[in-house]
Amino acid sequence: GHSEDPMAVELTQQEEFAVLTLNRPDVLNALNAQTIGEISDAIDAVERMDVRALIITGAGEKAFCAGADVKEMVGIDLISKKRKAERGQSTFAKLDQLRVPSVALINGYAFGGGLELALASTFRLATPRAAVALPEIKLGLMPGYGGTQRLPRIVGEARALEMIMTGRTVRAEEAQAIGLIHRLVSEDNRLAEAFAFAREFSKFSLVALGYAREAVQRALSTTLQDGLKIEAEISTLAFQSKDAQEGITAFIEKRTPNFTDA
Repeated sequence: GHSEDPMAVELTQQEEFAVLTLNRPDVLNALNAQTIGEISDAIDAVERMDVRALIITGAGEKAFCAGADVKEMVGIDLISKKRKAERGQSTFAKLDQLRVPSVALINGYAFGGGLELALASTFRLATPRAAVALPEIKLGLMPGYGGTQRLPRIVGEARALEMIMTGRTVRAEEAQAIGLIHRLVSEDNRLAEAFAFAREFSKFSLVALGYAREAVQRALSTTLQDGLKIEAEISTLAFQSKDAQEGITAFIEKRTPNFTDA
């Protein structure tokens, strides 16, 4: 890391959750190479933590993340540019494989790479004054940290093309209407509300949740016929877990299951 920017990212454990905070509020939590590296390390660290979910948010009151640091793009050669895109992509893709689901808590602006980080999360929540955009086109560029691939999977091709080709800012209400964010949370109580949202799924078996996520992720990259085969295989694996036997037994015995993530 650089001495002038000692903690670009802060990772803490709060209750049963890991909380990753982008911590460069003076530059609206923009992503430079150091920040991407620290996000990558933080996601690796979450794997080793005893937590039920990862919440990702931004420090300060203005922004979740204002995107990539444009100053870092000046005079960069093509090989370096491609490596940079791949580094950002592979870092965000770690969230797909993460043992626990992730929740992006969009407090304020999420532009460019900031929105791409949120798109890579399992769920997205936003405060009423949140605003999202992929504005790269305004710089003669296009998204490079997964935006062109994840946005159409989430909001459909037509809406994704329109957002990417106009670079326009989408406010929280519209983002929720098009399914880009799952729920709105209040400005003042946002972290507690994000925890409450996470508890709606985190009380279940991480094993079953992981299998379910994997099956859904594979749905959009295969045919229905192949996807159904995948679902049959993965659901059979899930059925073999201790948690499945506990869940079934608890249902028959009319009691609350005690899942152990095994």
